[in-house]
Amino acid sequence: MLNFEFHTPTKIYFGVGVHKDIGEIIASYGFKKILLHYGMGSIKKSGLYDDITNSLKKQSIEFAELGGVQPNPKVSLVRQGAAICKKEKPDMILAVGGGSVIDSAKVIAISALTDIDAWDFSAKRQTPTDALPIGVVLTISASGSEMSTSAVITDEQQKLKRGFNSQLNRPLFSVLNPELTYSVGRFQTGCGIVDIMMHTLERYFSKNKDNDLSDRISEALLKSVIKAGEVALNNPTDYQARATLMWAGSLSHNDLMGVGRDYFFSCHQMEHELSGMYDHVAHAAGLSVLFPAWAKYVYKHSPDIFCQYATRVWNIDMNFQEPLETALKGIITTENYFKAIGMPTRLNQLNITDEKFEEMANKCTYLGKRTLPSYIPLGEKEIIEILKLCE
Repeated sequence: MLNFEFHTPTKIYFGVGVHKDIGEIIASYGFKKILLHYGMGSIKKSGLYDDITNSLKKQSIEFAELGGVQPNPKVSLVRQGAAICKKEKPDMILAVGGGSVIDSAKVIAISALTDIDAWDFSAKRQTPTDALPIGVVLTISASGSEMSTSAVITDEQQKLKRGFNSQLNRPLFSVLNPELTYSVGRFQTGCGIVDIMMHTLERYFSKNKDNDLSDRISEALLKSVIKAGEVALNNPTDYQARATLMWAGSLSHNDLMGVGRDYFFSCHQMEHELSGMYDHVAHAAGLSVLFPAWAKYVYKHSPDIFCQYATRVWNIDMNFQEPLETALKGIITTENYFKAIGMPTRLNQLNITDEKFEEMANKCTYLGKRTLPSYIPLGEKEIIEILKLCE
């Protein structure tokens, strides 16, 4: 186990009906004016918008608002949000939605207190030094952004999707009511399951071999999500399944699964090029395609961890004479699970051909200036070969 620092200051309010207390929660921090940030209007159709605004009004909390966040959130809307904040001067930002809304709010919160353009942070040309506080009312179990340091946005002009990590990105508090996810459709639920699993798998498949405690925690989360995901897809209003997915989403990306590890996040890096270039691709759909291909490409270079994953997570019998067979079975079983929950596992299911493989690989390596860390270095050539395995 490597040396590590672990600090997750986000306060969680979890349970039935807790979102209706949002006004009291915000008032308890002394905030009197907020920016209410949300997506494309589903919170108004569901009645959640009324629940939130009525609670704010009861506590005499003023609010400006900005809706319109799309999947793969856009820097153009972030710039609008920063301008609103500079004009309205809210005390904090309340993100009501899933990962896209939360990530958009995070970059607005940083951009609101500076004249630096929002994209400069995502492009890592600038490092944030201050931010407005962020609160969250979560509506989708997926990204874990409600407790994470990360924020990912897209420059739609350059067709680039980039993320950056900062402790300033951690929300001050997050409100998690699993009931709010009952209405999440089958495909988006499947996306959430993949996203949660991938935030854990990207940390689990690391360079470290002597971290059994973190391995066991990760394996327990994965097994719980696999089971709860099947239940939620068959019965969308099963509270316990939805609660498991919601809490797992937070734990998968708040750094707990990564303590003591030196991990890669190679699949996420490649996926950012995929959904950055093809805006119709949901982030998790890109991951469900890329992970099996990446795993099949690298597993022979570290078979022990892939065998451990196969036996502990999927209960596959270990073949000591042919360990690579066991490792591969674990990868294929994961791929089959993604298929079973309705997720794509091939690029043609996303209407993507090999037309832009070279361009994606070139952008992913920052025009050939870096290689992605993995069990073997992944340069342009290797990334193209992984993409070809996705066809």
